[in-house]
Amino acid sequence: MPTPPPDALLELRDALRRFAGERDWDQFHSPKNLAAALAVEAAELLEHYQWSETATDPAKVREELADVLLYLIRLADKLDVDLAAAARDKMGINARKYPADKARGSSRKYTDL
Repeated sequence: MPTPPPDALLELRDALRRFAGERDWDQFHSPKNLAAALAVEAAELLEHYQWSETATDPAKVREELADVLLYLIRLADKLDVDLAAAARDKMGINARKYPADKARGSSRKYTDL
């Protein structure tokens, strides 16, 4: 039987655990603090689009996307949430709320479809 491919999210989770542990930062990584840091990083990402539809510095956008992902993974780890499973579950919920035949081409909320 072939070895399954490594799970990128789990690899990142483990790397973040090591990174925080080596710096004794686990003490600061409460869910509240991580959620706040995640919100700040998401705002920093949005800042690149503040007055334009396209970002002027794609490299900076890439860095902000990475920051958002890393804080999200760290928060999920602290809350013992399997992000991939949660995302799959949420996509199923969204598929039921937004059936393609009703939602195609529309930005309306599911309650208004």
